[in-house]
Amino acid sequence: MHITEITPKIAQKAEKIRLAPYCRVSSDSADQMHSFATQIRYYSEYAKKNPQYEIVDIYADEGITGTEMEKRDELNRLLRDCRRGMIDRIITKSVSRFARNTEELIATLRMLKEFGVSVYFEEQGIDTQQMNMEMIVTFPGMAAQQESETISGNVRWGIKKRMESGEFICSNPAYGYTLENGKMVIYEAEAVIVRRIFDMFLQGMGKQMIATILNEEGVPRRNGYTVWHATAVDYILRNEKYMGDAILEKTYTTNCLPYRQKRNNGEREKYYVENYCPAIISQEKYKAAQEMIAIKKGTKRGNTVYTLSKTMRCPDCGRLFRRHVANGKAYWCCSLLTANASKCKSRRVREPMVYDTFNMMIYKLKANRQDLLEPLIQRLEYLQSRTSENIERIRQIDKEIADLSAKNLVVTRLHTSGVLGTAEYSMQTSEISNKITELRIERRKKLTEDENDVMLDELKRLNEILKEYEPTSDFDEEMFEQIIESIIVDDTSRLTFHLIGGLTLTEEIKEKGRCRTA
Repeated sequence: MHITEITPKIAQKAEKIRLAPYCRVSSDSADQMHSFATQIRYYSEYAKKNPQYEIVDIYADEGITGTEMEKRDELNRLLRDCRRGMIDRIITKSVSRFARNTEELIATLRMLKEFGVSVYFEEQGIDTQQMNMEMIVTFPGMAAQQESETISGNVRWGIKKRMESGEFICSNPAYGYTLENGKMVIYEAEAVIVRRIFDMFLQGMGKQMIATILNEEGVPRRNGYTVWHATAVDYILRNEKYMGDAILEKTYTTNCLPYRQKRNNGEREKYYVENYCPAIISQEKYKAAQEMIAIKKGTKRGNTVYTLSKTMRCPDCGRLFRRHVANGKAYWCCSLLTANASKCKSRRVREPMVYDTFNMMIYKLKANRQDLLEPLIQRLEYLQSRTSENIERIRQIDKEIADLSAKNLVVTRLHTSGVLGTAEYSMQTSEISNKITELRIERRKKLTEDENDVMLDELKRLNEILKEYEPTSDFDEEMFEQIIESIIVDDTSRLTFHLIGGLTLTEEIKEKGRCRTA
């Protein structure tokens, strides 16, 4: 008997393992940038020495913190590619390079395991393909987390001492200022906009109207923001730095990982510093603006039209809810139900709980903005690029508006420096403003021709509003009016919020704040 072994074809040529190196440096100093380049060269050579691997891409974050994954664009891109099935294995130098937040580290490793992706940490010799690796990873992860918390604590202590002595200077000065030799100085190109905002408001214009005018004129913002919103105008009107003083530690960072910035509602000390920086407006004008804000707020509350009017609806009959007061407490329920003319189910909700539920919903939406909103925006942009005939013209308009805005900034600087006279400056800025207004009108017409474009525009606006929003326990009326289209009261325990951009989110009312059903 003669037996011949037949070798399977699949065993003759094993598929290569798709490898994704991840590297990161924790500072943007020159030495760390050298380390960053070294890591990229190292992993490029690593693939050449190990032919079983095929490099998918090198993912590299530089000059940012490792304590929170939301701020690490390349790591997030790596995770998205893993989710798409593009990667089999990740290699990185150490646990601390991958994450210093133990909780997020373990959650990420578990998620990668579900995707069928293993991670190898060179420095610790840890391979997640092996059994019980999560326990081994936890220890260096905890050590790295403790190291990060200690360093962060020392930094916070130093900042606190500088605040107490009045020597603290914000690293990101407010709109209208810039830093020169470690001191805040007035940046005139933006300061003229700040003065104009105060003037328009004191002349009786609303915050949204001011924002609309600034957008139509193409007035530039900073820090990546492209559109003016009522919340941004409100921030400028309330910022005491414009009259030269400062309240320090309006917000604070939590002590434990993951670090979160919170509004200081009395949990920490605040410091009021007089003559903190050069004043852009007078104290009298600033105080007049604060009085007008208070008057407008009081007038609005005293009116029969409330914040929730024309917003809350009954899912049974579709009619609006009406406000009524019992025992000094405000409630909302179906307008027909209050008139005993409806068979709608009783859905009475307390007014403070509507505000509280909105705060919970918006906090969650901000926390998950990058996972929820941005992929949706990218998807709509992709569909738009394939279906909309107007996309190329809209892009051209955006470029023209950007060029004109940059030209306007140059003209303003020339006028400020005395190169351009007042008459020439007014003529040129007026001409630029008229062109920008015409382009914006054309852009709006193009957008209205495609419903997807309108939705995309609203989602982008919502995304920018959420970027700027600082979570607080207070109800943000300005933000509510900008982003909420309607609220459906599903029952006494649940509200469904309909936001701009077609987004619908449901949030539970806290059990202690629910009304009893009739």
